Amino acid sequence: MGLIDMIVSLSGKLKEKYEQSLVIDVDGISYEVLVPGSVIARIDETTDKEGKVHLKTYYYMQINQASGLPMLIGFLNDIERDFFLQFIKVSGIGPKAAVRALNKPIAEITQAIDRGDAAYLKTLPGIGMQRAREIVAKLQGKVGKFCLIQDKAAAVVEKTEAVDWQEEALTVLLQLQYKKQEAASMIEKALKQTDSINSAEELLNEIYKQKVNT
Repeated sequence: MGLIDMIVSLSGKLKEKYEQSLVIDVDGISYEVLVPGSVIARIDETTDKEGKVHLKTYYYMQINQASGLPMLIGFLNDIERDFFLQFIKVSGIGPKAAVRALNKPIAEITQAIDRGDAAYLKTLPGIGMQRAREIVAKLQGKVGKFCLIQDKAAAVVEKTEAVDWQEEALTVLLQLQYKKQEAASMIEKALKQTDSINSAEELLNEIYKQKVNT
């Protein structure tokens, strides 16, 4: 395993910003990181007092004939990266195509997936109607926690070992900048509404459904 394989996050000063990539200086070494448009649009608000940006990264090897080019893709938080990993499971959508497609807020995209709105998904760069339908078929009903993403960049929350799936769901909501009391109330309401929930994913999906219906 090489050094690049172990890069799961990156913090450094932003040197250059392009339409779909950033150049970040980390202690004198500059990394080019591909980023979706939805991240580019919010990168300035995540800069800390030292002028540094902090990204969660996904590494992959782009194979071109007989050679391979290592690439990093950056996100503002773990939740965005988790959605990206789900998105590239759709047949025909590779990492670079996903970066290009995700040019709108992830919450907006996932809400369209949840309601089966292929027409909206077709407006994403590089996504035709057939691919939009495949996205819905693959991911509908599985994106509740991503629909709960708020406009602000999610705060960094220290990971704790979840006692059970309710604690896991609470951790996700805190990462999405819901206040602890608010998140606990949302969880309690969802559990009262549906007693068959037995996983964090099901719980977050139910919380999202309740928010939509209120």
